[in-house]
Amino acid sequence: MPATKAELNRYFEMINRRVPARVSQFIRWLRKPSSFAARLAVALLFILGGIFSFLPVLGVWMLPLGFLLIAQDIPFLQKPLVTALAWIEKKWEVLRLKWQNQ
Repeated sequence: MPATKAELNRYFEMINRRVPARVSQFIRWLRKPSSFAARLAVALLFILGGIFSFLPVLGVWMLPLGFLLIAQDIPFLQKPLVTALAWIEKKWEVLRLKWQNQ
């Protein structure tokens, strides 16, 4: 289980490096144990926004962040989520390399 938590932390750090500083600070605040209610509400909104990604402003990018936030509190979701994110990461890398070689 510690390896799974470490992977979750790695994905959070990956997101924190790619978003603006204010968003990164907000995500760090959400991850604090005292922010459980806010974390749950924001996670559900992100998942809902990801489902409606065909609308402007909303996007598929919201799904992984929403699931990461929920998985922080629900241990049985952590391993499947890390497995799915690792698979997506590997597929994205393969696609990126194909695009670069064209």
